[in-house]
This record gives sequence, C-alpha cells and structure tokens, in this order.
Amino acid sequence: MKTIRDCLNERILVIDGAMGTMIQRHKLAEADYRGERFKDWHSDVKGNNDLLNITQPQIITGIHLQYLEAGADIIETNTFSSTSIAMADYGMESLAYELNVAAASCARKAIDEFKKSSNVSPSGGRGAFIAGAIGPLNKTLSLSPDVNNPGFRAVTFDQVVEAYYEQVRGLVDGGVDLLLIETIFDTLNAKAAIYAIKKYFRDTKKTPLPVMISGTITDASGRTLSGQTLEAFYTSVMHAKPLSIGLNCALGAKEMRPHIEELSQISSCYVSAYPNAGLPNAMGEYDEHPEETAHYLEDWAKEGWVNIVGGCCGTTPDHIKHIAAEVKKIKPRQLPVVEKELA
Repeated sequence: MKTIRDCLNERILVIDGAMGTMIQRHKLAEADYRGERFKDWHSDVKGNNDLLNITQPQIITGIHLQYLEAGADIIETNTFSSTSIAMADYGMESLAYELNVAAASCARKAIDEFKKSSNVSPSGGRGAFIAGAIGPLNKTLSLSPDVNNPGFRAVTFDQVVEAYYEQVRGLVDGGVDLLLIETIFDTLNAKAAIYAIKKYFRDTKKTPLPVMISGTITDASGRTLSGQTLEAFYTSVMHAKPLSIGLNCALGAKEMRPHIEELSQISSCYVSAYPNAGLPNAMGEYDEHPEETAHYLEDWAKEGWVNIVGGCCGTTPDHIKHIAAEVKKIKPRQLPVVEKELA
C-alpha cells in the first residue's frame, strides 16, 4: 500500500467533512446517546457526540462510509473531545481511552466496508487513511477563564499532556494511520499535544506516526485566539516536523483565502485547508452550497497553494464530493527546497 507521502506527492488529497453536522441529521434523543450501557448515567449525555463511538457505532461508521463514497482520502476519527479533561463535563473521564479505541475501530470498519463495496480499492490507486483527531480541549493554557484574575489557569501543562497522552495511546492502539492536532486556537495546548505524542512514541519505542497540525484563525485580525499571527503560529509548531500544517474551522473559504495563500508561501511541509461551509447565519446554521465551497478550493488548488483539502463545520458528503471532483486533476502544491546554511 502506498504511504500517505507517496499519495501527497502524486495528487491533492481530500479530507472528510463535518461529523457533528451529520450526527445532527439523525435527530438523536437522550436515550439514543445513552444506549443500554449508560441508561442509568447520573447526568445528561445528549450532545456528547464522542460517546456514540460506544453506544451507536453503526451511525459513526455509516457517516465515515458516506465520506469515503464521496471521495475522501482521509477520514477523521470521532474523537474531537475524547480526552479525560473534555469528558469531565459528563463525568466520563474514565472512558477516554476506550472512546479513542472505539472511534478508530468505527473508522477502520468503514474503510473495510468501502473496500468490499467499491471497485476502487483504497489500497490500490486511491489511499484511504485514518487520522486520529485530537481536539483543542475546552480549557486553555494561555488564557484565564476568570476576567478578574488573568493569571489564573484552569489546568496545568502537565495535566494537558497527561490527557493527550492517554488519547494518543487509545488512537494508536485502535489502529489510526496518522495523528491530527486540529482546530488549534491556543498554541500552548497544541505544544502539549505535540509533547504527548513525542513522549508516547519515545516511551513505547513504536514507529512514530505522521502528524498533521491544523490551526484556527478566529477572525479578520488574522490571529489565533491566543493572539498569534499565522507566521508566529507556524514558527511555534514546526519543531514537531509535521507531515502537514494548515487551517480549519472558524472561517469560510472566502475569509480563509488570504491566510492559506500566506501559509503556502512560508510552509516547508505540505499544506492543508478545510474551511467551514461559509459563516453561520443568525440561527447558527451554514448555508454555503457544496458547489460554492468547491469553487473556492478549486481556485486555491489552481494557485498551487494546497496539498490536502476538505471541509469543517457545516460541510457534508455532498460538499466533499464536489471538492474531490474539482481538485481531482489539479497538480498538488510542490514542496519548497529548503537550504540549510549558517548566516
């Protein structure tokens, strides 16, 4: 089977779209989230989408399969909040490892089903890779949640590392092909994730998996929530030697365009981009049609800015299908030749 680097050198790869958007279509009730195992859980769990990896795995596998059929080369595990820190909201800290293993299993099952049903085998001409999704957490290391005490932090660096380490262990044991640190609005959280990944592979002496890094520019200022410019963010995480660096979430493709252009000019690794389906309307919903999103990403591809494209909030298999069709025959961004020399 070709490695993901082999595939990236040949063509632009497509990453899947939103998981939450697709879960919402199922209109699940509290009882659906609980399943039999958690029917007597002491608190409400509706909205804990990651729990569905355990209680409704067929739904998650089905969503992955829809994205594969739409043309996705990379599918993300449903683990955006599968850390002990994020699961504390539901009193489910102890499930973190199990959630990650289960999520990877759902993704792998979808690929196996896709291989059986499709004439185009993922192990042949088209790659199908599982990216273990590592979210930004609901607590931040750089910002205080208390406006009256700016020096206060709700969590320590070591606690964040411990939570991410457990998540990485679950994802790797579950069989993911790469790790994706995504939706980064606080670079210090991302650094903790990077450290946890490095530590895990150092401790276990396993062959390190490729790491994708994707930040989030939160508004028109061109900065992350913790105040970094795009170039500063890039400089802060490149010591991880990632497979790719990119942007996702917060912005639609129209608003993200200048930032992707900048990133393509400074990045020494592959560049990824998976924007939202435009900006949310007054009801918090996304109205951008698949053809519109695909047109924007086709433009970026023709400019030679990207290696991996897909969708974030509000995007569906239909968006991914149109994106995949538009970038199919466009050559990927070429990696720059970086000369090492002393000043």
